[in-house]
Amino acid sequence: MIKKDIYTKLKILSQAAEFDNVCTGSGKRIKINTYNFTRGLGGIHYVWLSNGKCLPLLKVLYTNFCINNCKYCYHRRKNDIRRTSFTPKELAELTTDLYRKGYIKGLFLSSGIYPSSDDTMEQMIKTVEILRREYGFKAYIHLKILPGTSEELIKKAILLANRVSCNIELPTQESLKRLAPDKEQKSLVVTLAKIKSLKEELEKESSTSTQLIIGATPDTDKTILKLSQNLYKKDLVKRVYYSAYIPVNRDKDLPSEKPPYLREYRLYQADWLLRFYGFSLEELFDKEENLDIKIDPKLRWALSHPEFFPVEITKADYWELIRVPGIGPTSAKRLIEIRKKEVIGEEALKRLRISLKKVTPFITIRGKTLFKGFRKIFIEKKTPFKRYQTLLF
Repeated sequence: MIKKDIYTKLKILSQAAEFDNVCTGSGKRIKINTYNFTRGLGGIHYVWLSNGKCLPLLKVLYTNFCINNCKYCYHRRKNDIRRTSFTPKELAELTTDLYRKGYIKGLFLSSGIYPSSDDTMEQMIKTVEILRREYGFKAYIHLKILPGTSEELIKKAILLANRVSCNIELPTQESLKRLAPDKEQKSLVVTLAKIKSLKEELEKESSTSTQLIIGATPDTDKTILKLSQNLYKKDLVKRVYYSAYIPVNRDKDLPSEKPPYLREYRLYQADWLLRFYGFSLEELFDKEENLDIKIDPKLRWALSHPEFFPVEITKADYWELIRVPGIGPTSAKRLIEIRKKEVIGEEALKRLRISLKKVTPFITIRGKTLFKGFRKIFIEKKTPFKRYQTLLF
């Protein structure tokens, strides 16, 4: 039987999740209605995993006491808020109870830092050890690695959790110095490097991620994605998450308004193009420093490079095909396989669920341009983006 005061702690320590937005694919924040029996419980959030699955997780802090004074954080040291902590046994029992009742499918555990990174991380790990060894909890666990955590504790976390992460928070040291004076980007990157090294040593193939706050500082989209690209190249993370800043504190160094969620969404799209479509940072930005909010970056590039189009889909290779708006990696691979066996036409594209509206202005089939107005979109200088949107939508 879970004590009543444990649910009071849950209510307090799950507040941080309210400010952690998940990109839904629409560029907008959405609310997911949970079942009636979870209402008022707090801490249960739906999280999209890297494999595409969406799981209800208990998303909670171990403690909201913190020695840091990050200006953007609700739990910063100077804020006058209710403070509390779980014990490892309390949190393990709560997680197990919610799991057995079917409310959750796993645990997402982070924490404030108090009195030190190692002290707090040790308590978080004890929680997971109780779950795994005493309660036989085999479900998904995501553990945040606190900045400055020792290698010994990082190793334990990797062995116990399905995923670990360490948030860089802001894209430059200058921004961190301004808003999070207790943190250093170099130290955060070193922690990610330790995680990578220890996973290789342990031969553990769990994924690592990090998060960047978008819109709290003047950093441009290009600066943000340049950092992400470097992290991917060094294989320090499998995924960078972009979280639109939410004003929770009043401070002269913070913007008073949150950025449009579409900016977060465009960053995810550009990130995908860098990782899986062969685009370079220079191609996505050209002379600009920020992505266009009104149009997705792949379409923006296509409309700005008429010399690349139209693409002859009966002959084009994989890398040419995935540059066509409306054709992704999966459909490009399937198209290449199908054209070995049959003559490609509009019906084949429909079977592959390739939107003719999106691809028609950019392709030819055996030399035939399906869209008569194709050249006009690029040759005429008058509002090409509006004309394109009118014709397609």
